[in-house]
Amino acid sequence: MNKIDTRSVLLNFADTLRASGSWCGETHLQKALYFLKALTDVPLPFDFVLWKHGPYSFDLHDELSELLGYGLLDYQIRDPHYGPSLIVTERGKMLVQQQTAHAAFGRQIGFIATQLASKGVVDLEKLGTALLVTKQLPAASAQARAERLHELKPHVPEDQALQAVEELDLMQAAWAQAH
Repeated sequence: MNKIDTRSVLLNFADTLRASGSWCGETHLQKALYFLKALTDVPLPFDFVLWKHGPYSFDLHDELSELLGYGLLDYQIRDPHYGPSLIVTERGKMLVQQQTAHAAFGRQIGFIATQLASKGVVDLEKLGTALLVTKQLPAASAQARAERLHELKPHVPEDQALQAVEELDLMQAAWAQAH
């Protein structure tokens, strides 16, 4: 996928997340785009690592900064007690309309937006880390993956880690059935 196609997918995804009820801050986009890449195999060029709040891409952070700089994304303060939301500007929507790459991934974008839009950053951290652990240990039991999640994120209690792994397993099953 070239840079313009990547931007088209990213902007369309951000708009879809927001329309689905997501806060759509950078953390939300980071985690949701990780799911778009790792769960539904959309070939995004971003590398993700385990970071403070789950999977994180420094490349994606840089890309979001560029999109803000080009006026394709903008910040919206919805509540001064929380970080800003990212909104696709009219200029960004025009870029999406001119491209077709995002249409090829419409099912994936819609599925992930539906699954994650209502999640807060704490839940996204647990689910994203559960997906990362599952990618690393695909044959491990839910309990073993939950233990690994708790080991990586000690602030996540073991029962919540298991709950996140089980929710992820349901999400993976739903995706497998949907396509």
